[in-house]
Amino acid sequence: MNTKFKIQNSQQIQLFVTGIGTEVGKTVCSAILTKYFNADYWKPIQSGDLHFSDSMKIKDWLGEHVVCHPETYRLQLAASPHQSAAEEGILININDFTLPETQNNLIIEGAGGLMVPLSDSEFMFDLIENLNIPVVLVVRNYLGCINHSLLSIMALNQRKINLKFLILNGNFPSETERVICKNIQPETEIIRIPDIENITKENIESTIKQLTKIG
Repeated sequence: MNTKFKIQNSQQIQLFVTGIGTEVGKTVCSAILTKYFNADYWKPIQSGDLHFSDSMKIKDWLGEHVVCHPETYRLQLAASPHQSAAEEGILININDFTLPETQNNLIIEGAGGLMVPLSDSEFMFDLIENLNIPVVLVVRNYLGCINHSLLSIMALNQRKINLKFLILNGNFPSETERVICKNIQPETEIIRIPDIENITKENIESTIKQLTKIG
């Protein structure tokens, strides 16, 4: 695993994990970052799967000791947050979100990608910008991932949001990886995480040990 994982642990770390789409591995990557940085975890919006939420997965994969801060919104329908909220007669407002009070490092996991609507007028972008947190963009290889990656990177640049890390989650054709990586800013650091076929506490620990050796 080759990575430029260089954040100094002497400073408090706050990172917002987003992705180029759904099902790209944001929660697994969030678990790895949470463990690596000995951080707290926060999922501001959980849409659906309340019986096994992303916070519950983090606890399951990392252990009960990890601090998972309560979601600001817990919505029943597994859909875009604006649709899930509308089903319950709720209007999401980015001003409702406040960073959890903690002295620890903090990993924040968004829902879906940057342009996921929270309401008719606000998007995940707006929440990130309002919280003023550097971004981790999770990329997974699939047909169309180059387009989705470059659009996400372009959008972050246009909004002047700091893309701190680009995570290449899984295996990539060399040409796909090359095109994506040549379009990030020089200060963006690249993390490569191998495919984890069976997501278990042990397999996540093994991945984290590889990151620790390099970081």
